[in-house]
Amino acid sequence: MKIGLTAFSIVALFHWAEAQTGEIVISGRVKEVASGKNVKARIAYKSIPTGGISGSFYDSTYKFSIFGSSKYQVIATADNYIPKAVLVDPKLLNGQTTVVKDIILTPRGQTIRLDKLLFMQGKSGIDPSSFDELDEVAAMLNENKTMIIQLEGHTDAQGNAKANMELSQDRVDAVKKYLVSKKVSKNQVKTKAFGGTMPVTKGKTPKDRDMNRRVEMRVLSEN
Repeated sequence: MKIGLTAFSIVALFHWAEAQTGEIVISGRVKEVASGKNVKARIAYKSIPTGGISGSFYDSTYKFSIFGSSKYQVIATADNYIPKAVLVDPKLLNGQTTVVKDIILTPRGQTIRLDKLLFMQGKSGIDPSSFDELDEVAAMLNENKTMIIQLEGHTDAQGNAKANMELSQDRVDAVKKYLVSKKVSKNQVKTKAFGGTMPVTKGKTPKDRDMNRRVEMRVLSEN
């Protein structure tokens, strides 16, 4: 005797399959970068790439549950702050069932240092450990199609000034190329190189030089 699947049984089977992966609870706070104070924001989450599951809050905290293996993005938008996205990939959680993802907002008019962006020593190749942070920048730009940013490259002051200027340009060009590969419009990303001309510290220690080697993101326009 053949046993057919009814619409009800198919839905039940789908939910059973989801349940086998377990529930993962995602939560976090929206905070200002300098003070750490809570910021009330419009918080929207959705599964990617389809956006089949979504939700929103208006608060300084958020919490929701996910099932299955889909990635999720969470974007916070608040008046007078630059929007910020964070991503959650269940495949990278190593069995965690609770994940805290705070969203750090920077006031408009300030630059954002891409702290997790690393390059090969003396080269423009992006270290793979940087991809998560760049993916979050890409998500933010893809949700804000009218936003235009400028990537600003800096090196330390050691070595040849001309070579440092070229290296900082090559690095921001490499970051732009990566963002465009994630479906960001090339018209949304401008680049500018500073070499070692704008240090954040004039110290000579390895830590000082590391602080000066950086890529910063400046929002030029959101209209």
